[in-house]
Amino acid sequence: MDVGAWLRSLGLGQYEAAFHGNAVDAEMLPGLTSDDLKEMGVVAIGHRRRLLDAIATLPPKAVPAGASVQVSFSPAPAEPGKPPSRPETTAERRPLSVMLCDLIGSTALSARLDPEDLREVIRGYQARVVSAIRPFNGFIARYVGDGVLIYFGWPEAHETDAERAVRAGLAVAAAVSEAPVAGQTLQVRIGIATGLVVVGEPIGSGDSRQQTAVGETPNLAARLQSLAEPGQAVIDAATHRQIGRLFDCRHLGMTELRGLPEPVPAWQVIAENHALGQFEALRSGLTPLVGRDEELELLLRRWSQAKAGSGRVVLVSAEPGVGKSRLAEALAERIAAEPHIRMRWFCSPHHQDSALYPIIAQMERAAGFAHGDDPATRLAKLQALLAAAEPPPEDVALIADLHGLPTDDLASLPDLTPQRKKEKTFGALLRQVEALARQRLVLMVFDDIQWIDSSSRDLLDRLIERVMDWPVLLLVLFRPEFQPPWVGQPQVAMLNLARLDRRDAAAMVTSVAGDAALPPEIVAEIAERTDGVPLFVEELTKAVLEAGTQASAALLAIPHPALSVPPTLHASLMARLDRLGPAAREVAQAGAVIGREFGYALLASVTDLPEPQVREALERLINAGLVFARGAPPEASYLFKHALVQDAAYGSLLRGRRQGLHRRIVAIMEERFPEIVGVQPVLLAWHCGEGGLSEQAVGYWLKGGQQALAAGAMTEAVAQLRKGLDVLAGLPDGRWRQQQELDLRIALGPALTGTKGASAPDVNETLGRARALAEQLNRPEYLMSLIAGQSSFHLVRGEHRLALTLGKQLEQIGAMRNDAEVQLLGYARQGVGHFWLGELVAARALLEQVLADPTYSVIRGPAFDPFVGPRTWLASALIWLATTLACLGYIDQARLRMDEALSEARRHVHTLANGLCYASWLDWLTSSPMVHVEELLTLTTKHHFSFYFGLGLAFRGQSLTTCGQVQEGLALLNQSLAELRAAEAVISTPLLFTWLAQAHAMLGQSPEQLHCLAEAMRIIETTDERVFEAELHRVPGDLLKAAGDQSGAERHYRQAIAIAERQSAKLLQLRAATSLARLWRDQGKRGEAHDLLAPLYGWFTEGFNAPVLKEARALLDELA
Repeated sequence: MDVGAWLRSLGLGQYEAAFHGNAVDAEMLPGLTSDDLKEMGVVAIGHRRRLLDAIATLPPKAVPAGASVQVSFSPAPAEPGKPPSRPETTAERRPLSVMLCDLIGSTALSARLDPEDLREVIRGYQARVVSAIRPFNGFIARYVGDGVLIYFGWPEAHETDAERAVRAGLAVAAAVSEAPVAGQTLQVRIGIATGLVVVGEPIGSGDSRQQTAVGETPNLAARLQSLAEPGQAVIDAATHRQIGRLFDCRHLGMTELRGLPEPVPAWQVIAENHALGQFEALRSGLTPLVGRDEELELLLRRWSQAKAGSGRVVLVSAEPGVGKSRLAEALAERIAAEPHIRMRWFCSPHHQDSALYPIIAQMERAAGFAHGDDPATRLAKLQALLAAAEPPPEDVALIADLHGLPTDDLASLPDLTPQRKKEKTFGALLRQVEALARQRLVLMVFDDIQWIDSSSRDLLDRLIERVMDWPVLLLVLFRPEFQPPWVGQPQVAMLNLARLDRRDAAAMVTSVAGDAALPPEIVAEIAERTDGVPLFVEELTKAVLEAGTQASAALLAIPHPALSVPPTLHASLMARLDRLGPAAREVAQAGAVIGREFGYALLASVTDLPEPQVREALERLINAGLVFARGAPPEASYLFKHALVQDAAYGSLLRGRRQGLHRRIVAIMEERFPEIVGVQPVLLAWHCGEGGLSEQAVGYWLKGGQQALAAGAMTEAVAQLRKGLDVLAGLPDGRWRQQQELDLRIALGPALTGTKGASAPDVNETLGRARALAEQLNRPEYLMSLIAGQSSFHLVRGEHRLALTLGKQLEQIGAMRNDAEVQLLGYARQGVGHFWLGELVAARALLEQVLADPTYSVIRGPAFDPFVGPRTWLASALIWLATTLACLGYIDQARLRMDEALSEARRHVHTLANGLCYASWLDWLTSSPMVHVEELLTLTTKHHFSFYFGLGLAFRGQSLTTCGQVQEGLALLNQSLAELRAAEAVISTPLLFTWLAQAHAMLGQSPEQLHCLAEAMRIIETTDERVFEAELHRVPGDLLKAAGDQSGAERHYRQAIAIAERQSAKLLQLRAATSLARLWRDQGKRGEAHDLLAPLYGWFTEGFNAPVLKEARALLDELA
């Protein structure tokens, strides 16, 4: 087209020289703006409007009614003479800014004007709208009568779509009203809303097919438009939040809008201002390092200290995108020439409940595990990886077991409890690090620990504690919401990363641009709008570079002040994916569904694309810096450069498509990747849940919970099993659901016991629900362990009558089912209940009956419960019988039974803790040395058995008090009480308070002494725990005697003797009688003292070597 002739046809031929002098040809006309024309000398507003209106109607930019036209610039513009192609027709979820522009008074115009004249007015109005939104990359979705619906962010996203929409709205309002259109003065109302929509799939058929965004956002924009005054734009909360303070806005308050259930906030846009908006920083990948000299020097100093043999830890905290990972990489670059070993672990938000996930994943990457490797190959690779540290075979076996790889050495290990196995595995992992550190310096990086799983956190705690003795530098990276507990330790330093200043940001822009020198104006604009967040700087710079010179022109066409960066990088990242083409976007979406890291084999199976196209798409993603690759297909693995890249791709998928991909992943894993299914059921559970395969998800959560429980990872087990219950809650009720809930709760009971203790209310609630389900489903085989668990709950809480009742229920169930094992367990649990109630004769009869039956000795605990070993029930009955016999006065029999119990208990750590605890009771009862306490405390400390640890502290505290170390003993007794209260345990606390009273009395603390005695009696009256009630009178008798109150002492001694006699507790009766005999001796009543003690001592037929009997014998000899 001849531009000069075109100008003359408009009556504007006087501008022909200006157009020619500025090299504006026909191809350049569609890109001209009002500012461009002003710079060329077209000063008159009317002339500029006439030119812009005419440009808008030029072919191929003519806009027929009902058509959808993109008016944004594109890296690949349409050829002259061809209309712009429609966007891809695959529907996607996208954040979109939607603008609805409505012409005011069109009805009056239609009544006043001839239809042909009205047509010219509408065409002129539409042309001005098109011209005004062109610089801001708006997409005209459709014309709605006298309104225009415009999208910002589709089909191509930009990082500032909400701001573009607002600027375009202001430009449209000004353009329409600044000069008459076909002789008519026009004004518009504009509404803008931002939010998630589904867009991309044409709706309708034939000529009526339109690219319509579906969701609340377009409707909200239409409703907001009705609030606007003529020539104004009204925006919603999301748009207002994204534009920050780039524009002056007036809050219109909470407004009720037709069709919306609740009032919504709205703002009128007044004008631009020069204030920068507030925005959220996002995380960065490997950006060029600028502005971090001081921080890097700190790390290098810590590295030097590590080289000297003093291990160091640096905690690095920063907002997402500020450069934690890049700083760690910079250190690695600086020390690359120095011989050292580098280890790096990544935590994942999808694996917070997977025990030791970052450690396992790192070893698999380092060992070079590949799809298709059989277990023998994987084991060989793992052994090769570990060989450098020269680990013992047991360590190799334990680490191989983490990967689900059995070895002969593992099979030869003793039968380990889950907790012991966990401890040994931790030891193996730490020894591996230590051995490597002895050979060479080690740099370790633990990344994103705000997502760390509980077991890895436990291992990290130990690593930080030990690292100071090794030549190691450990970097721990996390977001500010994580509160590190290690601050203040001598080997630990804290480093908080700040944002870059304007100068450093500009330097970073130049560095990212490399050889593609950007104009200073572009560099300054990018530095200004990114607010010092390195990831923002990098992504925006790359977006400009990838779009080429047109992007630079568009950037400069936007008037100052600089645009605000959106609160997330979703739009920016989607813009980069859009430019790579539909195949790359599809591959990125499929990879995002698999996870942050994905393998080529699984990806190629999941996508619908031919394999050559998959490889080409991956190359595009790698070259664009969105994905990192390791290895070559088909063994290659890929990692999204940043979690946000994955999030953006994942979030763009429609729910149906996303669920379909998750389901396909599950099917492919089950068919082709059995090693993943076996070792990572939690991963399968997550994919099933996201894919709508709820029933399968329940099964995998159950399997994952059971595996965690068997490994001693109690916290992870609880989380996984509860997730299974959450999924199950959404399924229809029925027998299958009830059975699944029963299985989940049966495993959850011991997992909760491991994390909270046997007396936690959650434990009883879970066991009670499981029991109800077992009864409802007629599954009596589950009842033995469930009712026994409930009995233990009530026992530890001091609810002995309830525990006794549950024992009777077990007996009845066993009798009805003719099940000897259940019936015998019922007798045993009743025997324990009778013991604590002080009914010792009944307790002995039941426990001896149980142990006399050979069936009882072979009862095994349930496989799912790590707290019940193969001989736990037998050992437990022996323990309680031993304690009962001791109270009854049969000391030698008691010791024999306790020795048998400990021999059985040593097969299972939790049973052993129980045995050592009551062996310590036996030592105290007989006034013997506390020979079992140290082993008890060592064991319970190692395995975190808080209840038994608390009792162990009590025994040690009482022993110290008796030996005269009263202050030290009192401190331990108080610590014991705190431990028991934390475990919500009441059992044994009456005696503990008696010992506390004794210690306070020895220190002359009378108020505390009286309080403790009163508390002991209160608990006895509340719980009916009367087995040591005699001691609660004997000890106050001793205290009153020491205070000179002989009559009060005698009264308490007599009460103690009477209680013990009523209980047939001969040993406790002897203790009380010995105390009273001493009192009478001191009063000169030697005959009465002898007559009291002699017949009682004469009753005993065994145990004469026990100190308590020796004391009585010595006193009798003195009285003779």
